[in-house]
Amino acid sequence: MSTVAVVGTQWGDEGKGKAIDYLATRADMVVRAQGGNNAGHSVVIGGKKYALHLIPSGVLNPSAVNIIGNGVVFDPEGFFEEIAGLEKDGIDTSNIYISDRAHIVFPYHKLLDALSDAAKGKNRVGTTNKGIGPCYMDKVERTGLRMCDMMDDEIFTAKLSAQIDRKNEIITKVYGADAVDKEEMTARYLEYARRLRPYIRDTGVMVYEAVKAGKKVLFEGAQGTMLDIDLGTYPYVTSSHPVSGGFTTGAGVGPQMIEEVVGIVKAYTTRVGAGPFVTEENNEIGDAIREVGHEYGVTTGRPRRCGWLDLVVVRYAARVSGLTGISLMLLDVLDQFETVNICVGYETPQGEIITDFPASLDLLEKCRPVYKELKGWHVPTTGCRDYDELPDEAKAYIREIEDFTGVPVRIISVGPDREQTMVRGELF
Repeated sequence: MSTVAVVGTQWGDEGKGKAIDYLATRADMVVRAQGGNNAGHSVVIGGKKYALHLIPSGVLNPSAVNIIGNGVVFDPEGFFEEIAGLEKDGIDTSNIYISDRAHIVFPYHKLLDALSDAAKGKNRVGTTNKGIGPCYMDKVERTGLRMCDMMDDEIFTAKLSAQIDRKNEIITKVYGADAVDKEEMTARYLEYARRLRPYIRDTGVMVYEAVKAGKKVLFEGAQGTMLDIDLGTYPYVTSSHPVSGGFTTGAGVGPQMIEEVVGIVKAYTTRVGAGPFVTEENNEIGDAIREVGHEYGVTTGRPRRCGWLDLVVVRYAARVSGLTGISLMLLDVLDQFETVNICVGYETPQGEIITDFPASLDLLEKCRPVYKELKGWHVPTTGCRDYDELPDEAKAYIREIEDFTGVPVRIISVGPDREQTMVRGELF
């Protein structure tokens, strides 16, 4: 297949970075299509760890073209910080292009993000304070600034000046905070504009032409299905569409151009921030998973909430994104357990067993997990390089996932390095 989309099936942090890196080594083009630098992908190559936020993982493949699509909200400050870090490590960053239709994140977005979330008190969402939500708000309100606006200093200055005045009214009068410095911000972002112009392109045309030419194009997902603004655990979600449909609008190509959709599934479940989490283990089991799996946010450093694998969530993700395969990550974290649980349903307060993920968070908060207990393998899997080398109990665990979701497990990861990856059938 020449085009593959990678999506997170849970609440993000599933290990997409490693799976994407594995596929990116075979890709001619890697495309980000939603979210911003609130995302975080960890990639380990030869023992060296790279933390990527806004820049596509294909940057670690010297021959890949890297696209930041129109559906991304773009933070110039974060972009150049990331560029500097990569170049310090000797990574070539010349093959990156940014959509002229992508919206720009400004400091007032970040400030409003923090002020708004803090004002919600106990009902706060737990945002990363990267300005993502407020930037998407401007986009939907049709007042945002796009990368194409940066191509002309006069146009950019006029539009930015008007927005700063408008945002300062909200910052000072609604939240009682100090206004942002208009002159300083304008001067700084005019300099960013000059530095960014060589990167700005009509990337939708680039992606379309690459697909039509039969190039291997990888669509790189960020966040996860349960954080989708429409389909996730609203309002504890992000402000974009991390499902497969988000790639068509966010990259500017038609849905028929995506041939394979690979769902990244962590072998257990985690989430960051508030919101219902049916399989959460707020006990020694959750603590053990967190420590062995190093479950702390790439972007924020926050400890993640941990629990057993929720297959109700994964099957939901398989349906809404049309998964054709699963990449099972961090299987080795479960090596420590004598028995492992898989959630195959939710029991409602009325005693009903449901297997489809509900929209109501009020209902979800009251549901209890229905587990299927499996025998653990309790031996290290980190040295396995082929599916046949896995313990029989680990294979049984994988079969349960396939049977419940109806989707084959195509990739299995048993450690952070590239070589700790098993592939069952080629994707590229």
